[in-house]
Amino acid sequence: MAGGVATLARAQRSALAVLAIRVLGAAIAYGVQVLLARLLGRAEYGIYAAVWIWVAILGHGALWGVGQSVYRFVPHHRASGEPDLARGFLAGGALFVLASALLVAALGGVLLWLGGDRLGAAYTAPLVVALLVLPLFALQDYAEGVARAFHWTALAIAPPYLLRPALIVLAMVGLIAAGAPADPAVAMIAFAVAAAASLAVQATMLLARLRRELPAGSRAYRPRLWAAASLPIALVDLTTLGLSYVDVLILSLFLPPEAVGLYFAATRILQFVAFVPYAASAATAGRFAEARAMGDDATLRALVRQAVRLTTLATLTAGAGVLAVSPLLLAMFGSGFQGGVGLLAILVAGVALQAAFGPGEDVLTMLGAERVCAAVSLAALALAAALNLALIPILGPTGAALAMAGAGVARALGLAIAARRRLGIATHVLAGR
Repeated sequence: MAGGVATLARAQRSALAVLAIRVLGAAIAYGVQVLLARLLGRAEYGIYAAVWIWVAILGHGALWGVGQSVYRFVPHHRASGEPDLARGFLAGGALFVLASALLVAALGGVLLWLGGDRLGAAYTAPLVVALLVLPLFALQDYAEGVARAFHWTALAIAPPYLLRPALIVLAMVGLIAAGAPADPAVAMIAFAVAAAASLAVQATMLLARLRRELPAGSRAYRPRLWAAASLPIALVDLTTLGLSYVDVLILSLFLPPEAVGLYFAATRILQFVAFVPYAASAATAGRFAEARAMGDDATLRALVRQAVRLTTLATLTAGAGVLAVSPLLLAMFGSGFQGGVGLLAILVAGVALQAAFGPGEDVLTMLGAERVCAAVSLAALALAAALNLALIPILGPTGAALAMAGAGVARALGLAIAARRRLGIATHVLAGR
């Protein structure tokens, strides 16, 4: 019991540390987006937003779930006294991610070469730079997962969410001062420079800690086991990314870049709220796997109850605060962005409702029910796409916000039901009352 209490306390401290870093990171990222919007203008900013989203989707997708399964299997192997398997996963995962990202970038280059004329010059140059960023983005995503596997939460998220955005600003300002034009391609070059520098810092620190925590030794591999779990997680990850960005992608098909830029600005401010559930996940997901590996069901259920209650309260608080100052936050992007207040209100309500259904995704993926999670997530993505296609032509950006809030809540409810029926764990905020 004492061990369970200690685990809960560590998880709570980790969650608070992650939340503090992510709030600071959100502030820096917000400043980056404001700077880019003002430098580029609404139309060019909309182009940059669409290209950046493709980097995020393809960069995360190139991991094929390894970035998530690393903090399922490595804690499990270490808790089970199998350090050789932990070392094998870490080394093999890094090589796999690099090879996969390079392949995705090469295939993207072929497609861009074949269909670049249809995209137009405004999109072609930024996309070329984006393909160069992909391997860096994927490796940093994997490094984040490795750090989370050892509960080094600050090392996991500070480089990509604090250092990288700050370096984007410095690189962008430096490039413009050197005579480069303020356009989406130059903005992507700044992102590439920042990604390379922040990855170098994170990898150096991570390798130093790994040498102390997991000394050199033999390596063992279970590729079939790891792949069998990682591929469904990859589907979950891709559908989660789709749920994060399908609205902007469909908006870009129906509406001009100015409308895309307005909506994207609202979603960037939403990150001040969305980072709260992320903080809880970063602190507790790996601990779910550890508790199950040790057969400590009481601690597992206590972790879930603590996570959903604290996350719901913090999300509601953050959402109310963001909405209170949203006119000012949007005005910082420049003239014409104030129309995003209503969009932001809809999106915040959706995130708050999702938080109340609890960490269903983490519970399912960490405890061996990743296939069920993948099925629910895929259904939610299909619903989101259908709602966006139906509502955007009628309501414009408001339709996109309604579609994403509705699909997100439906997914959270589905995951909570699946966790209860499949694993017997109630994840919603009223569980245990």
